[in-house]
Amino acid sequence: MDELTRAEEEELILELKSLESEILLLLDATASDSKPVDLDLPIGRLSRMDAMQQQSMAKAGREANLLRLRQIKSALALASEGEYGFCRGCDEPIGYKRLKARPETPFCITCQAARESR
Repeated sequence: MDELTRAEEEELILELKSLESEILLLLDATASDSKPVDLDLPIGRLSRMDAMQQQSMAKAGREANLLRLRQIKSALALASEGEYGFCRGCDEPIGYKRLKARPETPFCITCQAARESR
């Protein structure tokens, strides 16, 4: 893979900053959705089970967004150090197409596939 051009890197950094803002807004908007269900509420058993399932799904989505936010912050920190765009596994360039699809990714396709196969 080729290293990123300066223009590609700047484009991806702007995208990372935009994603960071979006996720922060989303986390703020969904903060109450993942709170535990009040078992003392006077609702039926099925309604309570539905509320608990919705809370569980919201919590899982929130955790995924928190992980992505950490990855975005890490990518932005690497960019400030001049290390953005290099695989954390093999130190090779990740490649523009992969970073365009997922600008916060810390791994190239090969290293990501190896991690997932374990």
